[in-house]
Amino acid sequence: MSETPTRKLPKAQRREQLLDIAQTIVREEGTDALTLGYVAERAGVSKPIAYEHFKTRSGLLIALYEQIDAQQVQALLEALKRTRKRLEDVARVMSAAYMHCYTSAGPEWHAITAAMKGDEEMEAFHRELLDSYVAIYRETLAPYSNLERDALHLRCVGIIGAAEAISRDMLRGLVDEATAAETLASLIVSWLSRKA
Repeated sequence: MSETPTRKLPKAQRREQLLDIAQTIVREEGTDALTLGYVAERAGVSKPIAYEHFKTRSGLLIALYEQIDAQQVQALLEALKRTRKRLEDVARVMSAAYMHCYTSAGPEWHAITAAMKGDEEMEAFHRELLDSYVAIYRETLAPYSNLERDALHLRCVGIIGAAEAISRDMLRGLVDEATAAETLASLIVSWLSRKA
């Protein structure tokens, strides 16, 4: 069953089409149904085309995760541009964006995240992604802290670790999104305040 009629698309458009179809498969059927062959079939293209774009199922899952993550990071960066340049305000916006990312990305995000566990390639990608969040937080928060770069980096590692733990409790229904964001913001402020 083809989702769209087969026609020659530029490589970037074909990749986007395959990712859209993959996301639909995850949403409708879960990650267990996600294979490169099935994505190709739904797109009305040959398997080698899907393999050319993603190489492996892990590559496809990583590409899906990157696509969703890029949208979330862009939303955070745009929100920060509109934020008053005070630690409390920046911490509030960053924390709200982090928690909202988990609640707004939809069930595909959570299914993809779960499917990434246990695969070496995907675990390495996830570590790199968390490292990139640490870098974003470090660069964004540096103007509001007297800490040396290495100390600030380590605190941002802790902040991201706390954000991940708090978001897990939020997704389990143990805390609401507003409380989760407020808790993370208070941690950022207390750890990075120049008065501390």
